Amino acid sequence: MKKKIFFCIILITVSFLSIAQQKTLILAHPTQSNLELFTYLIDNNIIQIEGINIAGIYHQKEVYDYSKSKSFLENNEYPYIELEEIKEEISVDNLFQKNECTNKFMELFNHSIGIIFFGGPDIPPSIYNKQTNLLTIISDPYRHFFEASFLFHLLGSSQNPDFIPFLEQNPKYPIYGICLGMQTMNVATGGTMIQDIPSELYNLKYVEEVLNFDKNKQHRNYNKSLYTDSMLFSGNFHKIIINNTEPLTGSYDKNLHPLVYSIHHQALDRLGKGLKVLATSADKKIIEAIAHKKYPNVLGVQFHPERIFLYDSTIKFRKRPSSELESGKKILHDNNSYEFHLKYWEAFSEKINAVE
Repeated sequence: MKKKIFFCIILITVSFLSIAQQKTLILAHPTQSNLELFTYLIDNNIIQIEGINIAGIYHQKEVYDYSKSKSFLENNEYPYIELEEIKEEISVDNLFQKNECTNKFMELFNHSIGIIFFGGPDIPPSIYNKQTNLLTIISDPYRHFFEASFLFHLLGSSQNPDFIPFLEQNPKYPIYGICLGMQTMNVATGGTMIQDIPSELYNLKYVEEVLNFDKNKQHRNYNKSLYTDSMLFSGNFHKIIINNTEPLTGSYDKNLHPLVYSIHHQALDRLGKGLKVLATSADKKIIEAIAHKKYPNVLGVQFHPERIFLYDSTIKFRKRPSSELESGKKILHDNNSYEFHLKYWEAFSEKINAVE
């Protein structure tokens, strides 16, 4: 009997050690759509991470219905993904200081090997001490409160220079921000936002004016404002200029003016503490990629390298109501930009795999 009990204790101990040694990547805002696209990238070897576990985290006051995410995981075989609801209180008044979420943020940081912040709606300007533009739409404030405060704890901010960021303990911890994720990274470190690109940067007031503008100056598909065609791309393909390839795509330097896919109307204005520009739009008015001056694995991009239709040639949309259906993958291939996107995720995979 004693031998059986001892054997059970050994099994339980080994089990706990195994869990502690697992690599956990955090996905913030794990909607069904974000889970679908990320598992697609893994299933198709676009992201290649050995022995990965994923924790999808979100705040309980977010607007999104996470029962959809739970159903997705229940109906598909992804045992390496778990969801965690954060219940600690948070408000716009205490984002950039120690708050009720601080201990939870530290726990998540200590038990993970990296984190990704995805795209989404406009950030409430109150977070960066600005009034709200008439074209800014606030739809999920607690998501922004939660993610901005987490990024502040990770990276620090000019708004609270005495706070010691978590990455001081682990400077090589990877943090990736996509679209809204990059914008939140900037705001969390003390930066500000351009709230509407056409009106603020180009003095354009009407949709038709934007549609007649240079295609490389359009950052979403404004045809969607005029037509109800469900087969229209939501975003726009345009070129960017990369001025430093190393943090963005690793050693890849074949195309420093790749075509990317964007869907946004806001952009970074003043840069946050410790951030530097890696890429801009073709006219150099929009910041398209940022990195951190001190922490080498922190990267934000304004465009969307994660969309499934960029890799699956069977998914097709049209740019304009009169256009033929096109594959996003073919559009990238035709513009010598498909390999750039693969290299982006290859560099990400290498950074995650390198974490001890």
